[in-house]
Amino acid sequence: MSRPSSHLPPEERAASPDSIEPTEPQRKPPSTRLETLIEYLLASKRSLTLTEHVWRANELVTSARAALEQNAVLNARTGFLRREILQQVDVLRLVKLRMDAVARDRQTEFEVILRDLDITDARLQRTLDMLQSTPIERTLQPKVEEQLSLLDFVEEEGVDSVKSAIRESIDKTQESRQGFESSISRFNSQVGSITTAISANVEGFSPSNPDAESPVPNLLFSLESQAKDMAESLESLVRHFDLCVNAIKHTEGGGAVARSIAGDTLSSTNLDKLNNDDDNNNNDNNDNNDDDDEEAPIEEIGEDEMAEMLDVLEKDAADLDDVVTDIKSGLVEMEAHFEHLTAYITQLGAQYSATTAAYGLLVETGLLLPKYIASSQEFIVGWDEERQKITERMQELEALRDFYDGFLQAYDGLIIEIGRRRGVQVQMESIVKGAMTELEELYKADRADRDTFRQDQGEYLPADIWPGLTEPPPTFSIQRVDPDVADVPDIPPKLLDQALRRANTRL
Repeated sequence: MSRPSSHLPPEERAASPDSIEPTEPQRKPPSTRLETLIEYLLASKRSLTLTEHVWRANELVTSARAALEQNAVLNARTGFLRREILQQVDVLRLVKLRMDAVARDRQTEFEVILRDLDITDARLQRTLDMLQSTPIERTLQPKVEEQLSLLDFVEEEGVDSVKSAIRESIDKTQESRQGFESSISRFNSQVGSITTAISANVEGFSPSNPDAESPVPNLLFSLESQAKDMAESLESLVRHFDLCVNAIKHTEGGGAVARSIAGDTLSSTNLDKLNNDDDNNNNDNNDNNDDDDEEAPIEEIGEDEMAEMLDVLEKDAADLDDVVTDIKSGLVEMEAHFEHLTAYITQLGAQYSATTAAYGLLVETGLLLPKYIASSQEFIVGWDEERQKITERMQELEALRDFYDGFLQAYDGLIIEIGRRRGVQVQMESIVKGAMTELEELYKADRADRDTFRQDQGEYLPADIWPGLTEPPPTFSIQRVDPDVADVPDIPPKLLDQALRRANTRL
């Protein structure tokens, strides 16, 4: 930003090429010069209304410095909370992984139990089907009109009772698993809510890079630099104003005009105070200004010095509009920077609020964490109990299947045994029949011999010589001594062959 040459110290102005007067400067008449100086003074006085711009710039810098402190506090608090929350979220995720592992492992065990149970039930059902498809030989139940099977001799209530107990254990396990999965779902939802809250994308912030450099220090530096430039530009305007007043005072008839126009317009003394406020300088620079209201006597100056003063004023007046424009545009730019700064602080506050909300969710989840851990332990204990019950019931089903398989084998053994007994009975009857035939033959032969003996010798022997001389041969009879015992039924050969083949296959 260019500044009027009145800015420069006297020695610099003297050395400046622009301040070198021509050897013979053109001098204006006093009346014309006074009018020109009055125009300069009026324009300069109007430019000093920009003092409010500089005061506003000073306010923006002060507010920006406070925002820098707020930025540091919010960044520190947000960063601390984020680190602590993320650490605790990692712990919660470990707990969730453990809960998931418990559910997954127990579900695998449950599926294995169900598979084994299906196998056991299928084998038992095959055995029951074999019992049902095996009819009782009608000769074994001659008085029963209905065709019976081996299943009719089995008490299926025992099987139904065991299966009912197994279904009850399975239902309890399913109910317990559903409750545990609901706990996992709620826990996962809470952890997800914390993660979502801590990762909330507040406009202007990236959760993936929360430690990104804050723009506040750079914005504050820019505001301070711009405020300093505006203050320096205002200082150049004040000096131009003072120079205008001084020039008018040294112009014929200009003293009263200068006092009437200048009035209480900002002086270089007040400007010093403004600059001291802007730099937070508490030094008292106004101790020797108590007599400002007293008008000092006008010091006479030469024509050359007056010409030099007029030349400087002419050049400064030419730059006046540019300086005014620079101050106005500088304030506009500062307002834009300050708006950016306040927007960032607002966003930072929103980020902090989101982080504190996430912390609140973390606290709530932490209070419920013992409950979730207890639900995991309860599920493990409950499953172990029900698994033990299901295993015991499966063993009972296996025992029943073994018993029913034994029944099938025993029935085949019964058929074989009946066949064996039938064979023995047939042999015994055959032996009895043969013996009876031999006895009959012996009886007939003995009777014939006795008859022959009586014919040949009987007439010579007295009848009382032996009482048995004329008696017939003895007769013998072979008969069952247990007539009430039922006969062994005659088993069809085909049925007997089937039973023998099954028995040989089992061997």
